[in-house]
Amino acid sequence: MPVPSSATLSEVFAAHPRDGGWAAFLLAQVGGDKPLLWVQDRMAILEGGRVHPPGFPSHDLIHVEARDARDALWAMEEGVRCSCLSAVIGELWGDPRALDFTATRRLAVASERSGTPCWLVRLGGTANLSGARMRWRIASAPSLLNDLDPRAPEAPAWDAELFRARGLPPGRWVVAHEADTFHLVAAAGDRALGKKRRLYA
Repeated sequence: MPVPSSATLSEVFAAHPRDGGWAAFLLAQVGGDKPLLWVQDRMAILEGGRVHPPGFPSHDLIHVEARDARDALWAMEEGVRCSCLSAVIGELWGDPRALDFTATRRLAVASERSGTPCWLVRLGGTANLSGARMRWRIASAPSLLNDLDPRAPEAPAWDAELFRARGLPPGRWVVAHEADTFHLVAAAGDRALGKKRRLYA
C-alpha cells in the first residue's frame, strides 16, 4: 500500500460521516517530534465532534476551531507553510463553496514547498475536482487477532482505497499498523489468511 513518503496534500473521505477510523489512520503517519495542527470547521465539529487535545498524549496538538470552511482553509494554508509543524490536518463538512480546485491546489503547492504534509478530511463530501495528489476512502476494519487472547482485538486495521494518485495506480487494501509500520493484511474482502495476519472476527 502506498503511504505518502513526501510532503504533499492528500484528501481523505470517510466511508461514513460517523466512522472516525480515518483519524487513527492519519495519526499513525504523523511524527511526534513537532507540533500537529488540527483545524475543524464549525459544521465538522457539530456533526463529528470536537477534537480533544488531552486525548493525544504522543502529539503536541494545536487545535483551531474555524467559523466556516473559508476560515478553515485559510488556517490550513497558513499552517502548512510552516516547516516547524509535523503535519496539518483539516476537517471540512460537506461540499462548501470555498473548497474548489484553486484552494486545494494552493494547499498542495504550499505543502510541497514547506515540506509539511497536509491532509484534508472530507466528512459527508463528494469527490469533486481537486488538486490533492492522493485521494483516499478510509473505513474502519476489524482489528487483528490478539495472539494472547483470540477474543481480544490487537492492532487497528482499515479498509483503504486509493482512488486517485499522481504517478500511482489506484488500489484497495486492508491494512494494519503495528510497530510503527503499515502492512498489508488482506486484499479487500479476503479474510483467508494465516493466524498472525488474519483479521479479528
